Amino acid sequence: MKLHMVTRNQGKFREASLELSKFGIELLQIPDDKVELQSDDVSEIALFAARQAYARHRVPLVVDDTGLYIESLNGFPGPYSSYVLRKIGLQGVLRLLDGVTNRRACFRTAVAYVDGTEESLFTGETCGFIVEAPRGSLGFGYDPIFVPEGSNRTFAEMSVEEKNALSHRGRALRALGSWLASRSQSNR
Repeated sequence: MKLHMVTRNQGKFREASLELSKFGIELLQIPDDKVELQSDDVSEIALFAARQAYARHRVPLVVDDTGLYIESLNGFPGPYSSYVLRKIGLQGVLRLLDGVTNRRACFRTAVAYVDGTEESLFTGETCGFIVEAPRGSLGFGYDPIFVPEGSNRTFAEMSVEEKNALSHRGRALRALGSWLASRSQSNR
């Protein structure tokens, strides 16, 4: 089965391709910008963007939206994570946490599927904490400053396979892959 993902983020595409290949799904990239709804809910944002992308491209596709919710910052930056990263970078986020002892944070991902007939949403969450200084050279985005629960390494210190096994995106993609595989079986 072939499926398209609308993203310009090569790291996100690589993670999704690897995870979905386990379900026999070949992921193809549509390097396009997603239309972003202004909302505090990553599920609403992903579904809106997927509907807009389907209207443009007319192929079965998925769009992912992810937010990093830092507890001591009342959930900031949340769905505005990519904007905040572009504007103030990892060092800016770490400065916001200077002297803060509660460094707990959760990543939330929503993957929206649209094929013109059906729409579905798959979510995943991973909690952990923000380290005091970036570590690791793998991954992208906030990976160098986030350590998931049960680990002592940041996502940027893990291979794609290790990260997918623990990550919010990996969980959402496995749910999508299982759903698509079960649909494929029932259509035979």
